[in-house]
Amino acid sequence: MSIIKVENLVKKFGDFTAVNNISFEVKKGEVFGFLGPNGAGKSTTINMLSTLLEPTEGTAMINGFSTVSERDDVRKSVGLVFQDPSLDDKLTAEENLRFHAKLYHVPAQAYQHRMKEVLQLVDLWDRKDDQIRAFSGGMKRRLEIARGLIHYPVILFLDEPTIGLDPQTRAHLWDYILKLKREKQMTIFMTTHYMNEAEFCDRIAIIDHGQIVTLDTPENLKKGVGGNIITMQSRDKRGLKVELEKMGHSKIKDENDSLEIEVEDGASMLPKLLREVRTPIDTVGLRKPTLDDVFLHLTGRKIREENASGKDIMRQHMRMRRG
Repeated sequence: MSIIKVENLVKKFGDFTAVNNISFEVKKGEVFGFLGPNGAGKSTTINMLSTLLEPTEGTAMINGFSTVSERDDVRKSVGLVFQDPSLDDKLTAEENLRFHAKLYHVPAQAYQHRMKEVLQLVDLWDRKDDQIRAFSGGMKRRLEIARGLIHYPVILFLDEPTIGLDPQTRAHLWDYILKLKREKQMTIFMTTHYMNEAEFCDRIAIIDHGQIVTLDTPENLKKGVGGNIITMQSRDKRGLKVELEKMGHSKIKDENDSLEIEVEDGASMLPKLLREVRTPIDTVGLRKPTLDDVFLHLTGRKIREENASGKDIMRQHMRMRRG
């Protein structure tokens, strides 16, 4: 059963097309990921699906409701954790939740139970009476997730949920996200440009320049790249590349100080290479493809770490449009 259905969705800001004719479906109960560089259209898509932006063209159905004609029903169905911080740091954790619960008309008799449940879920129950200004970045993100759950949404949108967090806090936050899936059977739609986070998704749509390049499970996407990747470093990298090309290896990637070759069976190919190559090899490695390799394979480049986020680009074009 598809709980999100998107058909030919387009968003333009003046002459700039942020989202370009995308279509996809999300199944109930899955973790669905939008993987792409900053500025690819990820945040703009979430803003349209959560009714914060109206599409230029196309349709989007959330939990059976139209994001254009049934906005209130869509908003009741979703929880949203923004990319940018959105808590009131002069209030306590409990006060932030209570304010949000009132906005979503959570019944007064149900609030105390829900508040305790979501705070316990993210391990913040003992900090409910503390002001947000005393919280770490990871604690704030956990509270934002709890706030997004207080009205029991059917779908939770997470827009770059771990951006700006250290690796340890990022890993802990993902423990809570996956706990939601196990215990609440909740549909989670998240965006990220971190490849290791995309591995947690049941399915991934790779998006670049506002278009979906491919959509599949992480494992199937990696299988599409090849069996293994051999990495070699040499003091004569140019000579090594020429020799490998003469041996019939056409898919050679020049990665800074190393060369990478995609092969079907690295375990049998590597000894053969080492026997036949005459150019001195300093180091050699063998690994399975990653989602980094998938993105490079599909787009010809790695995910670019741009300074401008999708929201920054959106704001810029909105300012241009007003001007």
